[in-house]
Amino acid sequence: MQQVRAVVAKAKNAPVSIETINVPDPGPGEAVVKVQACGVCHTDLHYREGGINDEFPFLLGHEAAGVVESVGEGVDTVAPGDFVILNWRAVCGRCRACERGESWYCFDTHNAARKMTLEDGTELTPALGIGAFAEKTLVHAGQCTKVDPQASPAAAGLLGCGVMAGIGAAINTGAVGRGKSVAVIGCGGVGNAAIAGSALAGASRVIAVDLDDRKLRLAEKMGATHTVNSRETDPVEEIRRLTGGFGADVVIDAVGRPETYQQAFYARDLAGTVVLVGVPTPDMKLPDIPLIDVFGRGGALKSSWYGDCLPSRDFPMLIDLYRQGRLDLDAFVSERIGLDDIEAAFDRMREGDVLRSVVVL
Repeated sequence: MQQVRAVVAKAKNAPVSIETINVPDPGPGEAVVKVQACGVCHTDLHYREGGINDEFPFLLGHEAAGVVESVGEGVDTVAPGDFVILNWRAVCGRCRACERGESWYCFDTHNAARKMTLEDGTELTPALGIGAFAEKTLVHAGQCTKVDPQASPAAAGLLGCGVMAGIGAAINTGAVGRGKSVAVIGCGGVGNAAIAGSALAGASRVIAVDLDDRKLRLAEKMGATHTVNSRETDPVEEIRRLTGGFGADVVIDAVGRPETYQQAFYARDLAGTVVLVGVPTPDMKLPDIPLIDVFGRGGALKSSWYGDCLPSRDFPMLIDLYRQGRLDLDAFVSERIGLDDIEAAFDRMREGDVLRSVVVL
């Protein structure tokens, strides 16, 4: 067992604190990872605010990269010294989704069985089964994906959640390809990643929609060909105007609210695709869309879980594209901070001042 510094949320809506935690030695199928960098994601704030569940205290942080320090019995996929990105959907290989060759839908994903604790023995709930606002963390070995060690940890770690969710929503879920038109509603970290993924896939037109001109300027740097400030312009009408009056082939809702979903539904072309990747709250209901419109417009209405990614397939590929200069992951890193700066990073996130603050250890 080791003792390390970590960021813990002890109670709903209370400020986080730096605590000394106990990290057990890895058991069968587990690994201890020395964390090098971890992004500050909205999901961490949702945990702190009690928006995920009430299993306090939480060990926050999950968008992480680092180096494997030790592994438990039976682990042969990674070894000490490997540079890895952590993921929160370690596939089982045995459930009905995995057996039909759709492992990205795995219904029985793995986390470490042993528990990290506070000094007094209180068990911690690691965010998304990772808990990486810590000098070291214990995870299931399947949550470790080995990638090129020359990649910047601050950039690489973002593939662990938000950036992968956005890129995957475009390429994996939305099947964006050469010549397609795409609209992305919401230009935070996930939305801008969807824009970057659409541009990478060869979309002919990438329309960014947001209320904030600062975010729209960032979207242009990520590959948006057109921008729409939905505070000033009806986004549905403007997306149609920019696509010859038809609507976009793929519309990605990276906000996850009833009103943005309704905009996405009506901003797509006939037989077009809507992708919901923004996470709604439990109280939200589907917007009032006549069922005849669902039938009459055809196409597909999809939800994107973690960008429908398969970490063992997608992380190394995207890191290779990053190393080749074809995917600018560094552009998502707004600032580098320390473990003591998490609360201030949450404030900047609320104000929309950053794509990602990244804790560097």
